[in-house]
This record gives sequence, C-alpha cells and structure tokens, in this order.
Amino acid sequence: MSKILSPVIQAVDLVEIYHKEKIVLIDATNAKNARENYQAKHLKGALFVDLNTQLADVKSDVANGGRHPLPTLKSFTNTLASLGISEESNVVVYDEQNGSNAAARFWWMLKSIGHKKVQVSDGGFTQAEKIGFPLSDTLEVAEKVPSYKASKWMLPLAGIEEVENIARDEKHLIIDVRDSERFKGKIEPIDLIAGHIPGAINIPFSTNLNDGQLFLSPQELRQKYQIIFAEKHSQNIIVHCGSGVTACHTLLAVAYAGLKIPKLYIGSWSEWSRNSKLIATEE
Repeated sequence: MSKILSPVIQAVDLVEIYHKEKIVLIDATNAKNARENYQAKHLKGALFVDLNTQLADVKSDVANGGRHPLPTLKSFTNTLASLGISEESNVVVYDEQNGSNAAARFWWMLKSIGHKKVQVSDGGFTQAEKIGFPLSDTLEVAEKVPSYKASKWMLPLAGIEEVENIARDEKHLIIDVRDSERFKGKIEPIDLIAGHIPGAINIPFSTNLNDGQLFLSPQELRQKYQIIFAEKHSQNIIVHCGSGVTACHTLLAVAYAGLKIPKLYIGSWSEWSRNSKLIATEE
C-alpha cells in the first residue's frame, strides 16, 4: 500500500528529498518586487510562478470574479508545461508568507486538476533558509515535458449566487479567513468597502500557525476544525478571503488535518463587495 503524501512538508524533509529525489521546486511568492527578489535569492533549483499572470485570469472588472479568478484550464496547463511539471512530477511549492502568499493557491490548483504529488513547504522560504537549504541567484531553466492534460477543476467551488443563497442557513457555514479587523469592517486596505458577508464567521488563516511561521500539527488542526465545522458536511462549508488566495491556506490546513476539503469561493470579498450585496460589520 502506497503511503499517503502529506500536503505539507517540513523544511528538513525538503532538504533530504532535494538531495535524493527528483522534484520540481516552485517559488510562488506574490509580493511587491517578488520576481526581482527571486532573481536575487531563491531556493536553489526553484522556478518562479506569478500569481497575477499564471495562477489567475486578472480582469479589469473585479466585480466579475474578484481580483484573482481562476485561469482557464488550458492556460494553467500551459503554465505547468512551462514549469516542467508533468502528471508524474513531484512538486514542492513555497512562498515568503508561510504558504498564504500563493503557495497554497498553487497547491489547491494542482490538487484540483488531480495532481497526486504536490506539497507546500512548511515555513516557506524563511524556514528553508534558516535550516541551510542551498540558495541561488541563478535563473533556473525548466525541464521540457509533454503538455499536461486536465479536463476540469475537481475540487468544490462556490459562486456568488450560492453564497448569497446559503449565507444565513444554519445547515451551512461560511468561513472568512481575513484578519479580524477587516472582517469587523474597521479597516479595508485593499477593497472598496469594509465588512463581511452576513452570516459568515471569522477564522483568520494566521490561526493555522503555531508561532506565526509553522503550521499547527495535523492533530491540533483536526481538533480545531472539527469543532468549527460541527459535523457539517464539507459540501456545506464555503471558505473565502479577499480574492481566493489566502483562503487556500485554510483549505491546505484542513487537508493537512486529514479532513475533506470544503468549497472555495474564488471571488471572495473582492467580488461580493462590488455587487450591491448585503454587508455586515461589527462597528
């Protein structure tokens, strides 16, 4: 019986397999000057993936799909081929924000097309550098691979209409993973309107971490989310954030806990807040 691959890999284990196995290492940092920072210093062998141009189909009308709607499957599979990722590749992805920057989004997208071997490096770049993972400033070249074949997104998704229909239904649960100040409507540094979806609860993605750097253990995460989910079926749980990126951090944490992955509302607050929907605050 084959061993089930954990969705999260510890940095010490990453170092070990880096020296022993063939892996495709991906830097999914999404921040100001991310590409320039990558070129200056990255984990040796890592290829850079850009959230805005490769992991999303960014449109001028944010009201239609939010800030980071999914790209077409064809676009995504072309991206995978450009990164040297085939159906059999062992992929490890990291970023500079403990997986919330875009590493978890890339993990979710790969899992959603059925990719078997993909993990997020716990603690990201910082933890890997800390334990002595080799660094490089050399531009990496991807291996040439055949086109990746994918037919659909297989992990569950929710649209804005579904979210609106079930928002106040006690049999369903909407989880907002943004920080509490944004959820309460006290601040809104990115979108046009502050607040949250009526009926949603706030579980900041940062609470998946035990010291601001590393994930809680699978056992701790399982206990935490079993209490939050309160025996609701995963199909009745919707997770969102600002634009469908950091929500994937919580979906990763749920998978790490060994629980079924809930639905992702890709449009998230960036879409909801631009469509004249009801908005709640705690002001």
